[in-house]
Amino acid sequence: MLTVTRLAKSCNLARSTVLYYESVGLLRPPRRSEGNYRVYSVKDLERLRQIRLYRDAGLTLGDIRSLLDAPRNDARGVLERRMVEIGHAVERMRDHQRAIARLLTSSEMRKERMITKQKWTSIMSGAGFSEEDMKRWHMEFEKSAPTEHQEFLEFLHIPADEIKTIRAWSAAGDKRS
Repeated sequence: MLTVTRLAKSCNLARSTVLYYESVGLLRPPRRSEGNYRVYSVKDLERLRQIRLYRDAGLTLGDIRSLLDAPRNDARGVLERRMVEIGHAVERMRDHQRAIARLLTSSEMRKERMITKQKWTSIMSGAGFSEEDMKRWHMEFEKSAPTEHQEFLEFLHIPADEIKTIRAWSAAGDKRS
């Protein structure tokens, strides 16, 4: 004898999920106790475990209903059809990945997302940073997050030798550039 909460917990589901499955007919309405509480049987628990297994496999509720209500030998056809559907969906997602990769590598997209040292210093100046403020900013960045500072300078497309110079004076606290 299981309450709705115990039944849900035994299958690692929310109570509301069990009630939903009952409302859409995947679980049969349980008998009621004298206090009008739902009382589920071991058979209900087995059915809910089967529903959970099918949901974990990505089957739709309609497919699950077909599998639960159909003779055992009909299950293979439903499962094979779903496997083909998932294969098509995966291939569509791979097509999307390839299309996005092409967009990201296109020269127009690279130009749109490229920020240079000149653009960055212009932004910083526009925000009121003086040359000395920018140098202090680099020093603090280098001190608190040297790896990220390196990555940021690379992101700005600064040549490697200039990055070494910036990081050297940033680390040393030298005010000369």
